[in-house]
Amino acid sequence: MIKVMVVDDHELVRTGITRILNDAPGIRVVGEAASGEEALEVVRQKAPDVLLMDVSMPGIGGLEATRKLVLSDPSLKVIVVSVHADEPYPSRMLQAGATGYLTKGCAVDEIVAAIKAVSTGERYIGADIAQKLALKMTPGGEVSPFDALSPREMQVMLMLTQGQRLQVISDKLCLSPKTVSTYRHRLYEKLSVDSDVELARLAMNYGIIESSMEHAKP
Repeated sequence: MIKVMVVDDHELVRTGITRILNDAPGIRVVGEAASGEEALEVVRQKAPDVLLMDVSMPGIGGLEATRKLVLSDPSLKVIVVSVHADEPYPSRMLQAGATGYLTKGCAVDEIVAAIKAVSTGERYIGADIAQKLALKMTPGGEVSPFDALSPREMQVMLMLTQGQRLQVISDKLCLSPKTVSTYRHRLYEKLSVDSDVELARLAMNYGIIESSMEHAKP
């Protein structure tokens, strides 16, 4: 029996995926979480084999949660299930330790197939994601300014675009406020922006965050 955990900030999504998977032979959902922080706690309690991880969530989000979870337990398999199909999300999540990546538009059978594949040590990338990753590697592939960011810069950038204050980011990432401020300054330089509002707008233009998301506070 493969023990699965579902992490998504939308209860309806968690409930739907849980019901579907509990009807699949050989799979049992043992826990749910609504944030990256909660996932860190529940994983310790439930010890799942496979974790389905959303990317865009309040707090540390799926990227940092995946990095921390895989670092603490390399045997844990993380499959990203996200609305984000474009770069740099797939590459960043795979670099953080995810072994699978699917979009939320995928078929139920594909989620089940992905869970079974990663549980045996394989990597599972949805066909649409695999195509985008392949195109990125070809000459002339579109280059995003966000590709130049380090994993930590990417994490800080995502939290800034959510409007989170420096002290909050400092506490959640276990960094000093001065260090977070330094990361913010580097982001401004690398992306040629002068404020968190400009940063959020640029992230929207490249599909990093949803256009409906509220602008970050200046």
